[in-house]
Amino acid sequence: MEKITFQEALVQACMEEMRRDERVFLLGQDVGPFGGALQSTKGIWQEFGGSGRVIDTPISEAAMVGLGIGAAMMGRRPIVEIMLGAFLPNAVSPIINDAANVWYYTMGKARAPMVIRIKFGWGPPLHAAMVNTEAFFVHVPGLKVVMPSTPLDAKGLLKSAIRDDNPVLFFEHMYLYQGIKEEIPAQEYTIPLGVADVKRTGTDVTIVATALMVHRALSVAEKLSKNEKIEVEVLDLRTLVPLDRDAILKSVKKTGRLVVVHEAWKFGGMGGEIAAMVAEEAFDHLKSPIARIGAPHVPIPYSQAFWKGFIPDEQKITEAVHKVLNRQSQGLGNGRSAS
Repeated sequence: MEKITFQEALVQACMEEMRRDERVFLLGQDVGPFGGALQSTKGIWQEFGGSGRVIDTPISEAAMVGLGIGAAMMGRRPIVEIMLGAFLPNAVSPIINDAANVWYYTMGKARAPMVIRIKFGWGPPLHAAMVNTEAFFVHVPGLKVVMPSTPLDAKGLLKSAIRDDNPVLFFEHMYLYQGIKEEIPAQEYTIPLGVADVKRTGTDVTIVATALMVHRALSVAEKLSKNEKIEVEVLDLRTLVPLDRDAILKSVKKTGRLVVVHEAWKFGGMGGEIAAMVAEEAFDHLKSPIARIGAPHVPIPYSQAFWKGFIPDEQKITEAVHKVLNRQSQGLGNGRSAS
């Protein structure tokens, strides 16, 4: 077992897959000798740069994705790196109109097996101002959407994404890159897409979360267990499409209560889809209304003080748990809602 960071896990996954399959190649801005933003491709150039399988591209996300789609249709397996999530909207047209539809409009004669790596996570404007856009792509049939929260999951899911025969958007939270370390098996492993993971078992409330919010939910769960004897089950979706509906329903049927938390805007976010699915398929098991937590539906603030309050925090998650349990949050006294 080796203890590595989220960033190191992602690099390992790319390098192992490039060694395993010569069709896999990497392209993006500064992915070569520089090693990528936040060192997301560190060391890959040193091993594969001479083979032409690491391509530094011009500053055009649409061109990068378009190149990847064409290469994928011709039998290659590109990994396209988008430097920051704020730049992902620049490539929306080829992703939605082409990558997602290749298999459909060729009647199964062509595919676009590619991975688009995206660094995301709310941050001060401007480059990071519009980065939690996963719900845009969840809405589009033909795409798979992955969002890991740990180094172990990041490596196993990225390897599976590279091997998948469909276009996969792989969202990597920037705050997790160097924030946590985890033991990784020495032997090769993969984690299948579409399988959620129970990060903590509980009997009173289910929290469904993604990426950084998984860690905040786990922190809240431990504190509530210690201080109030409330046992929270934390379910990490890991993959948004395909969605592990069975895991969500199984957990909610056990606890009878659901809190959904994500960093993206609450309005139109993934949490609404999960809440609707539970309401449709497990309504009789609910003991209280579902609570959703997300960013307010406003542009990200410029003020540092407002920006910190913009992102869902442990206090908001705690309030939501108390809300579905019909309990008063202790020590808050400010009348704020759980969302």
